[in-house]
Amino acid sequence: MNKPLFISLLLCLCSLTTLAQNNDSIIVDSAKVTQPEITNPNYIDEVVWIVGDEAILRSEIEIARMQAEQEGITWDGDPDCRIPESIAVQKLFINQAALDSIDVTESEISQAIDQQINGWIQMIGSKEKLEEYRKQSITKMKQELHDEFKNRELAQRMKQKLVENVAVRPTDVREYFQTVPEDSLPFVPTTVEVEIITNQPKIPQEEINKVKDELRGYTDRVQKGEVSFATLARLYSEDPGSARDGGEMDYVGRGMLDPAFAQAAFNLTDPSKISKIVESEFGFHIIQYIDRRGDKIKCRHILRKPTVPQKSIDATMLRMDSIAADLREGKFTFEDGATVISDDKDTKNNRGLMANITEEGRTSRFQMKELPTEVARAVENLKVGEISDPFTMTNSRGKTVCAIVRLKARTEGHRATITEDFQLMSHIVLEKEQAKVLKKWVQEKIKNTYVRIDDRYKGCDFEYEGWIR
Repeated sequence: MNKPLFISLLLCLCSLTTLAQNNDSIIVDSAKVTQPEITNPNYIDEVVWIVGDEAILRSEIEIARMQAEQEGITWDGDPDCRIPESIAVQKLFINQAALDSIDVTESEISQAIDQQINGWIQMIGSKEKLEEYRKQSITKMKQELHDEFKNRELAQRMKQKLVENVAVRPTDVREYFQTVPEDSLPFVPTTVEVEIITNQPKIPQEEINKVKDELRGYTDRVQKGEVSFATLARLYSEDPGSARDGGEMDYVGRGMLDPAFAQAAFNLTDPSKISKIVESEFGFHIIQYIDRRGDKIKCRHILRKPTVPQKSIDATMLRMDSIAADLREGKFTFEDGATVISDDKDTKNNRGLMANITEEGRTSRFQMKELPTEVARAVENLKVGEISDPFTMTNSRGKTVCAIVRLKARTEGHRATITEDFQLMSHIVLEKEQAKVLKKWVQEKIKNTYVRIDDRYKGCDFEYEGWIR
C-alpha cells in the first residue's frame, strides 16, 4: 500500500472515531457495536478482525473503501481483502512501537493536526465553513484527531526503526537499472533550478510604533483584569497556527523558536506576568507563560505584523527593477547580487540558489508545483539564464517581499537515466530493499500474534500468509 493511501486510511479512521464519539447510544459486547453509518441510520457495526488486542470494525473497512474510491486508488488484489489486511498490518506496527517504547511528543502531534486542519480550511474557504461542514468546533476536531495522528506517527517511526540499517551501494543501483525495461523506468517531471534575490519594503517607524502601542494596550487590559490574554489572541493575533487556540502553543524546545522569542519566553516564570514586546523575524509579540516541562515551555503569544504601505512596496519594486536591469547588462552576476543585496536568509549564503527540502533530502531541483506560486509564475516562461521582472510575494515568515528570479537550469521531463537521475534511482532501489525488510518482519510478526478474522474473509488471497489459522 502506498504512502498517500496509508495517510488516507488513517484519516478515514479519524472519521470513524468522530462517528463513535458523537453517538451517545453505542452498545458494545464481545463482537457487536451499534452505531450510525454515514448513509444508513440502522447500520449494525461489528468486529470483523482482531489483531493482538486490537479490533477492526466493519465500518473502518467501509470508510477506507469509500476514501480510496474518492481518491481513485486501486489495490493489488481484491479490495474486500486487501483493505482490512492493510489496517491489520498498521496495527502490528503500532503494537510493536509500544513494546519498543517509541514515543511521539504532544508538540509533534499538535503540529501535524494543525497542518491537517489548516489544509482543510484552505480547501473549504474558512474556519467557520469547516466547522459548519463537520458540525463540530475546531477544538473538537483536534481532540478527535489526536489518537489517530499519534498512531500514524508511531507506525511510521516503527517502520523507520526497522529499516534504519538498510543501505544500497552504487553497484546495486546500476544492477537494478540494467534489469528494468526502458518503458518501465520512472518518468521524471520537468525540474528547474532557480536563484532569487529579495528585498523587504521598508516599514515606516510610525507603523511600527502603532503596532507596539496596540500590544502595550493588550498588556494593560489583561493586567487590569478587563479581558483574558487568550481572548485578545483570538481577536487580534496574526499567527494563524495559534490564534484560534487563544495564542496557545504546545510544549516546545528553545531550538524550535526564533532566538529573540525563545529568550523572552524562557525568562518567564509567572503566568500572571506578560513579557515585554519582542521583535522576531515574524513580527512583534507579547508572551504569556503557561507551564514548563524540563527543557520545553508552553506559552501563549499575540503576534502583530506592521502593515507595509503601498508606497514602500512601489519604491522597492523600482529598486528591484533597476537591479534586474543592471544584471541583464552584466554589471555584476546574479550570484554576487544575491550575496550582497538579498534579504532572504534562506538563500543569501547559498548565492541565491533556492533549496528544495524533501523527505528524501536537500536538492536544488524543483518541480514547478513545488515552487512558491509567485516564483513558479515568474519562472514559467523564462529561458535558462534569463531574469524575471520584479514581483511581490509572501516569504516563509509571512512577510511581503519584492523579488526577482533567474532560471539557472531546466531539465525537461524524461525517463530516468543512471547519469542524470542517480539519486532518484538510488531512492527507488532503497525503497525496494526496505519494503523487503518490512514484509519479512510483518510475516514473522503475524506468526507470533493472536489473530481472529470473520469467516467471510477466510477465502481471501492475502498479501501475507498466516492470517487464517
